[in-house]
Amino acid sequence: MVKKYALMSFGWFSIVLGVVGIFLPIMPTTPFILLAAWCFARSSPRFHFWLRNHKYFGLMVTSWEDGHGIPLRVRNRVLFLLWFSLCFSTYLIDRWWVGVIFFIGGVCVTIYLWRQPILDTEQEKLLARQVSVPVRKDSESG
Repeated sequence: MVKKYALMSFGWFSIVLGVVGIFLPIMPTTPFILLAAWCFARSSPRFHFWLRNHKYFGLMVTSWEDGHGIPLRVRNRVLFLLWFSLCFSTYLIDRWWVGVIFFIGGVCVTIYLWRQPILDTEQEKLLARQVSVPVRKDSESG
């Protein structure tokens, strides 16, 4: 029971961080939303269903969980922001060993992203049509 509530709390915390990442260019959105989906899948079918069918995050979560991959434009944007923030941070910190650590981490993340399947435009459109929030019909009170 404690694990369930801990995962739910961590999932909502990840959602908040993901939303903040929409507005802060150096903070990623996608990993936090996917982490929230992982937490909700293990703690709350209701929240997991909500996230998979969310208007903005649903396509991202569904295509990732179903193994379809990530859209090319998203991958390219992530790689650009990753390397921009790593280079800028290295410049600000001005320590050679920090640059080496950032470089190694950046190379690992880049290789990982390059190895992921790419969701082509047609698949993305098809999945976007499939991912929609179902309309709830409230029962009439008598």
